[in-house]
Amino acid sequence: MKIAVIGQSLFGQEVYCQLRKEGHDVVGVFTIPDKDGKADPLGLAAEKDGVPVFKIPRWRARGQVLPDVLAKYQALGAELNVLPFCSQFIPMEVINGPRHGSIIYHPSLLPRHRGASAINWTLIHGDKKAGFTIFWADDGLDTGDLLLQKECEVLPDDTVSTLYNRFLFPEGIKGMVEAVRLIAEGTAIRLPQPEEGATYEGIQKKETARINWDQPAEAIHNWIRGNDKVPGAWTEACEQKLTFFNSTLNTSGLVPEGEALPIPGAHRPGVVTKAGLILFGNDDRMLLVKNIQLEDGRMLPASQFFKGGSSSALELTEAELATAEAVRSAWQRILPNVLEVEDSTDFFKSGAASVDVVRLVEEVKELCDGLELENEDVYMATTFGDFIQLLVRKLRGEDEENECVIDYVEKTVNKLVVRMPHQLFIGGKFTDGEGTETYDNINPTDGSVICQVSLAQVSDVDKAVAAAKDAFENGLWGKINARDRGRLLYRLADLMEQHQEELATIESLDAGAVYTLALKTHVGMSIQTFRYFAGWCDKIQGSTIPINQARPNRNLTLTKKEPIGVCGIIIPWNYPLMMLSWKTAACLAAGNTVVIKPAQVSGAALDHLRPVELAVPGGDGEPSTQTAFLLGAGSPIGQRLLDHPDVRKIGFTGSTEVGKHIMKSCALSNLKKVSLELGGKSPLIIFADCDLSKAVQMGMSSVFFNKGENCIAAGRLFVEDSIHDQFVQKVVEEVGKMKIGDPLDRSTNHGPQNHEAHLKKLLEYCQRGVKEGATLVCGGHQVPRPGFFFEPTVFTDVEDHMFIAKEESFGPIMIISRFADGDMDAVLSRASATEFGLASGVFTRDISKALYVSDKLQAGTVFVNTYNKTDVAAPFGGFKQSGFGKDLGEEALNEYLRVKTVTFEY
Repeated sequence: MKIAVIGQSLFGQEVYCQLRKEGHDVVGVFTIPDKDGKADPLGLAAEKDGVPVFKIPRWRARGQVLPDVLAKYQALGAELNVLPFCSQFIPMEVINGPRHGSIIYHPSLLPRHRGASAINWTLIHGDKKAGFTIFWADDGLDTGDLLLQKECEVLPDDTVSTLYNRFLFPEGIKGMVEAVRLIAEGTAIRLPQPEEGATYEGIQKKETARINWDQPAEAIHNWIRGNDKVPGAWTEACEQKLTFFNSTLNTSGLVPEGEALPIPGAHRPGVVTKAGLILFGNDDRMLLVKNIQLEDGRMLPASQFFKGGSSSALELTEAELATAEAVRSAWQRILPNVLEVEDSTDFFKSGAASVDVVRLVEEVKELCDGLELENEDVYMATTFGDFIQLLVRKLRGEDEENECVIDYVEKTVNKLVVRMPHQLFIGGKFTDGEGTETYDNINPTDGSVICQVSLAQVSDVDKAVAAAKDAFENGLWGKINARDRGRLLYRLADLMEQHQEELATIESLDAGAVYTLALKTHVGMSIQTFRYFAGWCDKIQGSTIPINQARPNRNLTLTKKEPIGVCGIIIPWNYPLMMLSWKTAACLAAGNTVVIKPAQVSGAALDHLRPVELAVPGGDGEPSTQTAFLLGAGSPIGQRLLDHPDVRKIGFTGSTEVGKHIMKSCALSNLKKVSLELGGKSPLIIFADCDLSKAVQMGMSSVFFNKGENCIAAGRLFVEDSIHDQFVQKVVEEVGKMKIGDPLDRSTNHGPQNHEAHLKKLLEYCQRGVKEGATLVCGGHQVPRPGFFFEPTVFTDVEDHMFIAKEESFGPIMIISRFADGDMDAVLSRASATEFGLASGVFTRDISKALYVSDKLQAGTVFVNTYNKTDVAAPFGGFKQSGFGKDLGEEALNEYLRVKTVTFEY
């Protein structure tokens, strides 16, 4: 079919290209004249194809068609006029000229919203459905017969741009091509437009876009988004005209605390917060605006309104000056009508359009390899000078906000001056909890108070989750590519390594960890964990899957692994830094944001906050708004985290009892994904054919490592009868050699228990063991010295029915039971007669026996002729009531990812 295309813009260009692909003969293109020396995209495409292009400034004068224009059109012999995006009035002599007439695209569900600002009014009126119409052009204003309509849902925060880009543009192009196909096949309909429901609203201009404050928040939101980005909804405030962009009603967890912005006529003053500008409707509901344009044309993040943007100009290095000149050349190419690009040259006032923004961003990305630059950055810095300043700040990795203010507790200890933050960390800042309550952080070595730590309240949970959600959905963390995410995690690992002695000292001071063990394991493995998962960031990928084809068409099915969103991490007190790293590294590598709830007792505050401080401005690092820390009582704080509707995943390490409660709460709230590492009673089976010296050495490590405060500690040793007495004798001898004392003393190998309540539980545990008839060979008492020291303890003659045979002590208490020589199946049955299944072990020189036992043991980890040998690359997690899900290894990433299946038909 011979077609004349009449219109303009990228939309017109795409329709033109698709019609040619369909095999239609486009005999001519009519478009607008060049503007500021730039041709319209539709005309450019047609000229490249050798199609006649007519750049018509006008089609008629004094209501009459111009004869020369009509003659040019009629000479083409078009059978159909296609008007994909037409801003000119086309005479009826042209509209009715072809034998098939003319079809035109309109971005609304006619007859609703006739007129040129249809998309604006769809949003302003709060319509739940939007769409487009292709109709037969007539002499009315969008009143012709309907040919085809398609509709879509209007999302709560849609703007003109998002609605157009998501649906009206791509689907509209397809719709125009489909309409032409129907006409060619002779199946196109002509359905008269009903007058019922018809509306006509005027063109939205700047002077008519002023905000009326005497209406509900939702209506104000609709007005702002309906005018975003053109012409822009505005109000008068601070003696100037302010235009608002990027509005949302999603204010969950936001607290209107900040600097007041008086707005004449508004129900209440606005509030400039870190999240943006909070506004109020006459119903007292809130909405949030994220960008503000000043009267001079500058665009600012709303959160920066009172700061007026960057405070001072940067002095550029020679290399940066060279980059600036290369970028200047890019501006010159994009703005050919500008004789010389100066610092004051405004990108948009010089004639640039939205397509030029994309071109500029892509050219600058190529010039500055690896730079994260977005279209929004151009809108935020419209003059060349401002754009270069923004670019250089990004290249230097500088944060636009001020350095994070940190209140430290300083201690001179271990020949170091140790600085420890002691506040909550929310939204990239250290802050006191609501109400400024605190609790004492105790040094378990002597029972003294290290400092007062800020106590979180339930309202702080909402603030933290809101900040994490915003960072995920709107912040840099949710936008940077995977490789840059890995770079940031590598950077954190490097910073932790630079400060490893200080971190290990804090672990000793705060958690009672023996310094040498803290240096190697608590801190060392934490560094390894962040490095390991940093390497995974750009290797998280899906698959392509062959499915049954929809013949005669074909299909392509692929999977994508995506981050979940805001994750809540609840961690225990035994390995404060390491437990933080195991979960958080995988969570962040997957692209999530995280809110962390440590245990309130000693060993769970200072250990976590110092690494976070390293990663914020002022602590040698980069912004850490993707992470929040809440220090407080588990019952109200942890419960709010479980119940919060914006938290999509919970990772927990702790007791089975609490794990069951967490699982129930996650189900009842919003079916959160959950992974649980729970209690253990790990069996260690020692056969007579083992290397006895090694079995004694590793058997002691399996129980006494980290003072027994070890989730995989061997909760019960089964020793074959023929070596039992010898084994016990050697263990008691070795226990006698252990030095109990100050964990910072390099010769100490047994420090204090984490906190006083736990020490008391261990004393009760031993008393119950003695009462039930087990033999207390050594230990079982508190060490008579200040602090929470407990003697390494050994019980023998422990029978299966006893409490200490079944329940975890989580302390330095070795539980030894005999088994008959050669009775392998019986000891396996006894070892598996527990609801726990976290870890296990076996010592034997017989490889067949080792493999058989490792097959039969019901535990997530089996150690053979070793113990406590965990590695960042090896998955870690339990069976049965020891929980489910994995920490460490590639498997851990899956706990913080969701898999999406996408199927194409072509």
